Amino acid sequence: MPRPTQTITLPILPLPPGAVLLPGVIQRISVSSLRPDVASLLAAVYTRAAAASTSSSKSGPSGRIDTIPIACLPLASPMINYKGQQLLLQKEDSSSTPPPKIDPSKATKNDLFPYGVDSKITGIEGRGTGEFTLLVEGICRVKLEKAWTNTERGFLEGRVIDLVDDATELEKGGVVLQELFNHLKMLSRELVAILRLTAMLPRSGQQGLSPLLARRLDLFITRQKQPGALADFMANIVEASYEEKLMVLAAVEVKVRVQRVIDLLDRQVNGLKRGIKITAISTTGSGMFPFLDKGKEEEERERFRRGGTIVPVKGGLPGVGGLPGMFSGGQQPKGMIGGGGQDGEDQEPNEIEELAKRLEAAKLSPEAAKVAERELKRLKKIHPAQAEYAVTRTYLETLAEIPWTVTTDDRLGPHTLPRARKQLDEDHYGLEKVKKRLLEYLAVLRLKQSVNEEVDKEIKKVEEELGAASAHSDTKEAEEAAEKAADATTALEEKIKANSAKVEILRSKRMVDKSPILLLVGPPGVGKTSLARSVATALGRKFHRISLGGVRDEAEIRGHRRTYVAAMPGLIVQGLKKVGVANPVVLLDEIDKIGGSNHHGDPSAAMLEVLDPEQNHNFVDHYINIPIDLSKVMFIATANSLDTIPAPLLDRMETIYIPGYTTLEKRHIAMQHLVPKQIRVNGLREEQVVFTEEVVGRIIESYTREAGVRNLEREIGSVLRGKAVEYADAKDAGHPEKYNPVLTVDDLERFLGIEKFEEEIAEKTSRPGIVTGLVAYSSGGNGSILFIEVADMPGSGRLQLTGKLGDVLKESVEVALTWVKANAYELGLTQNPGEDIMKGRSIHVHCPSGSIPKDGPSSGIAQAVAMVSLFSGRAVPPTMAMTGEISLRGRVTAVGGIKEKLIGALRAGVKTVLLPAQNRKDVKDLPQEVKDGLEIVHVEHIWEAIRFVWPDAEWPVDRKGVAVQSRL
Repeated sequence: MPRPTQTITLPILPLPPGAVLLPGVIQRISVSSLRPDVASLLAAVYTRAAAASTSSSKSGPSGRIDTIPIACLPLASPMINYKGQQLLLQKEDSSSTPPPKIDPSKATKNDLFPYGVDSKITGIEGRGTGEFTLLVEGICRVKLEKAWTNTERGFLEGRVIDLVDDATELEKGGVVLQELFNHLKMLSRELVAILRLTAMLPRSGQQGLSPLLARRLDLFITRQKQPGALADFMANIVEASYEEKLMVLAAVEVKVRVQRVIDLLDRQVNGLKRGIKITAISTTGSGMFPFLDKGKEEEERERFRRGGTIVPVKGGLPGVGGLPGMFSGGQQPKGMIGGGGQDGEDQEPNEIEELAKRLEAAKLSPEAAKVAERELKRLKKIHPAQAEYAVTRTYLETLAEIPWTVTTDDRLGPHTLPRARKQLDEDHYGLEKVKKRLLEYLAVLRLKQSVNEEVDKEIKKVEEELGAASAHSDTKEAEEAAEKAADATTALEEKIKANSAKVEILRSKRMVDKSPILLLVGPPGVGKTSLARSVATALGRKFHRISLGGVRDEAEIRGHRRTYVAAMPGLIVQGLKKVGVANPVVLLDEIDKIGGSNHHGDPSAAMLEVLDPEQNHNFVDHYINIPIDLSKVMFIATANSLDTIPAPLLDRMETIYIPGYTTLEKRHIAMQHLVPKQIRVNGLREEQVVFTEEVVGRIIESYTREAGVRNLEREIGSVLRGKAVEYADAKDAGHPEKYNPVLTVDDLERFLGIEKFEEEIAEKTSRPGIVTGLVAYSSGGNGSILFIEVADMPGSGRLQLTGKLGDVLKESVEVALTWVKANAYELGLTQNPGEDIMKGRSIHVHCPSGSIPKDGPSSGIAQAVAMVSLFSGRAVPPTMAMTGEISLRGRVTAVGGIKEKLIGALRAGVKTVLLPAQNRKDVKDLPQEVKDGLEIVHVEHIWEAIRFVWPDAEWPVDRKGVAVQSRL
C-alpha cells in the first residue's frame, strides 16, 4: 500500500482531454496559443528554478526547470467517481468513449480528477508556429486536496498528498501479490511477442514492433522488480479507454492496480490472437526487417541468426511515436524516449555471459558440465523473443542453482558426541532409541573422518616423494643421457610407477559416507518432525522439510519433462536448490499418506530410487535429466502407520518406533517445556503463574488422553488464558494484590470445564468374582486399571459378555472358561472329575465403562482368576492387578504395553502386579519410580498365579494321593 509521505503545494497543469500521465512515463503535451495558463505556469517554473539556482552554493547550470515539481492532473469523467470507481457500465468497445468536453485552461477543482502525478518538465520542443510541446515525466501519484487559481499569474495551484509506492510491497504482499506479478509479467511479454510478430506479417492489418524495440521491452519487463511500476508502464502501453486509465491512476493499492492492468492486457492479447492466424512463415516481400534498406537487410538477418542485437537506422525507429495502442498521444515510457542508438544497447549486461559465469562457479559434475556447455551454445543461437529461449535459459539457471559439490562441513571433533547428546536431550525428553541411533551415526561419521585424515596424510607424503623422484629423474636423465647410462633412469621410472600405484591403493582406502535413511513411526504429536530438526541442529547441517501428504503425481517427485509447458524439477531437486548444499537433512513428512498408483503414475514407486542407498547416488530427475548424487543427503521420513507404506519402500528404510509418552514423561515435558512456553505466549511472566505437578498431572489424566502432547499444550494454554484474564482484570481495577498466581486442582474445572476422562481407582474392599486387570489405551501413552466382573446365576450353561468387548477379548474369556472347566476338579470346584461346573448355571462377564470399546489379548489370566474366585468363593486382594494371556494348557504368554499399564496401575493405587515371565525384558525400561512403587511378580503358568493370589489355600491338585484316586 503506497504511503503518504508529505502534503505540499504545487502548480497544477490540467492535461489535455483524453490524456492521462502515469508515474514512470514521459509524455508529450501539445500546447497551443489557446492555453495561456500553461505559459503562465512555465514562467513561474522558470522563476522558481532561477531563484533556487541563485540561492544554491553548488556550481552547475542555472535555471534547470526539471528540478521544480508540478502536479499533472487529468480531467474528470462523468463515468468515474472521485474514488476511481466506475459508475456506468461501458460498452464492449470501450476504447471509443469520447473524453469529457472541458476546456483545460478554464478547469476548476470540480473539473479535475482527484488523482494525478507529481511530475517534472524535462524539455520543451518548439514548432515555430506559436505551438510547442512539453515533455513531462511522471514521478509518483498524488491526491488533490484543495485547488485554487493564482490570480496574480493566472494558473491553478493546489495542495496535494504524495503517494509513494512502498519498495517492499512485493515482500509484504505475500503469495497473492507474487502470483499476480508473475501473471502480469507473462501477459506483458506475450503482448510484446504478438506485436513483434505482427511486424513480420505486413498484411495482418496491425502495426507491430521492431526487433530492437521488442527486445528492449521484453528485457525491461523481465528485469522489473516492482509490481506497481510495471503495472503503470503496461497501462500506458495497452489499449484502454480514458476511463480505464483513470481507474488505473486511482488504484493507489498495488494489488488492485496490478489486477486492473491484467484485465486490460488479457483483453488485448485475446483480441490480437483472434485477429492473427499463422499458416506459414515466408521470407519474401519486404523481408524480416522491412524498415531497413535492402543493402543492410542481409547484414541484419545474419546478426539476428547469430543472436546479436539489431542496429537501428539513423533517426530512430519508425512507430515509436505513433504506434496505435502502444504509445498513443506521443507518450513513451521513461528511459525509452528518442532514437535509442547503440549506446543504450552497449550498457545492457550480457545475460549469456553472466549465466556462463554462474555455471562455472557452480562446479558442475562432468556430465552436467557437458550438457550445460551444449545448451549454452544452443542458447546463443536463439533469439530472445522466441519461446525456446526462455525454456533453455530457465533450464541453465536451474543447473547453476543446484548444489553439485557444495556441502556443509560437519562439526566433528572431540566434543561432537557430548554436544549432540546435550542438544537432543534439551529438545526432547525420552526417545532414547532414536537418540541412540543418531549418536551411533555421528560416532561412525567421526571415525570415518579420522581414517580419511590419516589416509590423506599418507597420500600427501607419497605424492611429495613422487614429485621429488620425478624431479630427480629429470636431472638424472639429462646426466645419464650425457654419460649414456640408461640403467639408472629405468630404476627411477620403476620407483615412480610403484609410488603411483601406492597412491591409488591409498585412495581406495578412503571411506565414503552414506547417510542413513531413517523412518520414525509413531502416533501424532510425539515429536517426530521436531526431532528431525534437532538432528540437523546437532549435525550443524541445513534442514529442509518436504510434505508428502496428498502427493498423487509421480512428476512431483521426479519432476516434469522439459517438453511440457511450465515444466519444473521435482520436490527433491527443489529442496536442494533451496538449501544450497548437497548434504542437508531432508525430512520426508507423512510418507505413509503418499498416493498410490493412479493415472498420474505411482509416487511411492518414485521414492524407491530416492530412498535406496545403493541407487540414490545416481538419481535422475526428469527435468534435469542428469544424474544427481543424493547419497550425502540424510533422509528422515515420518509416518503414523506402516499399513499404507508399500513393502519395497518400507524395506529401504531403517524403522524406529516412537511410542506415545507415558504420564510421567508428559508431566516432565509439561513442566520443563510446555508451561514456560505457554506462559510466554500468553503474555505472562513466570512469577505470575505457579503451576504445580499435581495440576499438570490432573490435566494429563482427566482432560487429555493422547499419545503426544498437542492437546496437553492446548489445555495448558486454556488455563493460562484464564489466568491472564484474572490478572488483567485485577490490574485494570487497580488491585493487583488481589490476584492469586497459585493454580490449584480446584481451579481447573473453572477454566477447562468438567473432567473429560475418569480414572479407575483400586477398590478398598473385595468380593469374589471381581479382579483388577490392566489396560493400555489405543491412543498410546496412557494406561489404567480395568475391573473384570463375573457373576453366576441359575441357567443352562450360557456365557454372556457385555462391556463392548472385541472379538479377541471374547475369545480370551472363552479360553479362560474352558481352562477352568477342564481343571475344575483340581481346583476343588467339583466333587469328581466328570462333573460339569456349568451344569445348572450361567455366568455373565462384564467390563465397566460400557461405552468404551475394549479389545486385545491381555486379559486371559485376569478372566481365569476371576472365574476361579467366583466359583470358589475366594476374594482377590483389591490392590493386586494382573495382565497376560493364557493358552488352553494354562501357560501365561507375553503381552504389550507393559510400561503404560504399570504406570497407570501405580497411579490407581495398585501395590502388586502379576506379569508374564516373558515380559521380564520390558520391566527393565520402566521408570525407577514405578519399580520402587510396585511389587512385580512374574508367572509362567496360571497355577503360579493362583497360588500367589491365595497363598494360604489348599488345592486338591497339591494332594497327590487324592488326585490319583480321583482319576482312577
